[in-house]
Amino acid sequence: MHASPDLQRRSCLKRSAGLAVLVASGTLTACAAGEDRGLQFSTLQQVADELQRLSAAPLDSNAVWSWSQTLEHCAQSIEFSMTGFPEPKSAVFQNTAGAAAFRFFQWRGRMIHDLAEPIPGAPPLAADAPAAASLARLQNAMAAFTAWTKPLQPHFAYGALSKPDYEQAHAMHLAQHLSGFKLKA
Repeated sequence: MHASPDLQRRSCLKRSAGLAVLVASGTLTACAAGEDRGLQFSTLQQVADELQRLSAAPLDSNAVWSWSQTLEHCAQSIEFSMTGFPEPKSAVFQNTAGAAAFRFFQWRGRMIHDLAEPIPGAPPLAADAPAAASLARLQNAMAAFTAWTKPLQPHFAYGALSKPDYEQAHAMHLAQHLSGFKLKA
């Protein structure tokens, strides 16, 4: 015998709320091992400044992906905010656990997510992409986002975001990824 739709919905909402609590408590971090510089950005201008600094010299990395792959991944995220994410999570997830996770990250000023997890449905990241081309792609995506005046697409996990919230989401996303890179000593 199947549960009623109301019972199924309540069960789903409880699971989503539980997931949000786990994310909020830091239980589900799945972050890359090693040193994390703990960068915190709230604007794309702050990201641009750090990209300029990091692009000036050779880098040490403890990141899961290469510098180029990281830049491509972050560019994809910004591009998808304008064009649409290929595989969004359900509206129920976006409006419960996803929204709660984003609000927690905003409150905390820092995002926590699996640094080895590609965007669902995104093209694979090229292992041999030239760093200069990947950096240019990210810079172009950031400039396009800043100039964007059309409606933004819902985030695949967080759902509908205002432009300032989306900028903060992108900035926090980049901060976590860029925290795995530093200038060689």
